Amino acid sequence: MTIEMETTSIKYTVIKNSDQYKEYCTQLENLLSEPENDQVQDEIDLLTLLIEKYEEDRNTFQEIDPISLLRSFMEESKLKAKDLTTILGISKGYVSDILNYKKGLSKEVIRKLSGYFKVRQEAFNRPYKLF
Repeated sequence: MTIEMETTSIKYTVIKNSDQYKEYCTQLENLLSEPENDQVQDEIDLLTLLIEKYEEDRNTFQEIDPISLLRSFMEESKLKAKDLTTILGISKGYVSDILNYKKGLSKEVIRKLSGYFKVRQEAFNRPYKLF
């Protein structure tokens, strides 16, 4: 008995470099704005899995405190503190306190940061010293 299998091209593969990672993050963002159906949801699930796997394999977040991580993301994205007020919906004073280790990150801020920078919430939801 011979089983014939339909051949299809693979749309997504395991992420091998940062360019592919960025491309998949952009693709995921685009899919999230599309009307939901089973095929779109399958793509979202697959991309999420591939992105999380890449992040997990290269996770240096454990070695860096959440504020240093935030500052590096800001630098990489060319964001200023005032941009965070809009992104996070918080005051300039609160952003300043966060960036200067005077106040911790709230659950809502952590959720918004992880969504904006496309990383797991755990990256920002770790203890660090306040001054």
